[in-house]
Amino acid sequence: MNQLVLLHGAIGAKDQLLALQSALTEDHFVHTINFPGHGGDAMPGIFTIPAFAEEVIAYMQRQGIEKANIFGYSMGGYVAMYLAKHHPQKVNKVLTLATKFYWDEAVAAKEINMLQPEIIEVKIPAFAKALEQRHVPNNWKEVMQKTAAMLAALGKQKVLQTGDYESIQHACLLMLGDRDKMVTLPETVDVYKELPNAQLCLLPGTSHPIEQVDIPLLAFHIKHFLQY
Repeated sequence: MNQLVLLHGAIGAKDQLLALQSALTEDHFVHTINFPGHGGDAMPGIFTIPAFAEEVIAYMQRQGIEKANIFGYSMGGYVAMYLAKHHPQKVNKVLTLATKFYWDEAVAAKEINMLQPEIIEVKIPAFAKALEQRHVPNNWKEVMQKTAAMLAALGKQKVLQTGDYESIQHACLLMLGDRDKMVTLPETVDVYKELPNAQLCLLPGTSHPIEQVDIPLLAFHIKHFLQY
């Protein structure tokens, strides 16, 4: 069976992908990892996409994995594409879901505006509690603040430029929910058109949060893509 690594999204953790992992284990050796500072893992000084990618490579080396298919949800998909560009020998196929590819200062500012711990505590206390439990013993507010700083840096300097996608030769599947309010269809299609060997999939009745994704449907598309 092939190796498959699942990557979580911003302010998330590997526990959010356990249901998907379970749905895929019959056909693949499925791995989930936490990015540094997430899910209780050691907190680095700053969050960066390159550092997250290096953690994936380090995990693969520890597990003796020479090459793997990489699935990334949201920010995890951006990390997956970065891996395909900068560590092509470690990647077989790339799959993304709900990944925001277009970044500038205005986009970053909009995303950062939703990462305000004090407001979340008041307006969405259940979400704040879930984040606290997800990242213990780390402070979830610090995770959010470091994520906001990373997005601000992305807004000023994208780590993946337009021409980078043209050089990625891996088979790629870009998936997006038709009700995603965070990631636009045009930005996804733009990257799809730049990739030399890509497929595009629109998931019906699907919004951005991974908890609201139809896991059997997502698993079906992943399995189908990885069969060929």
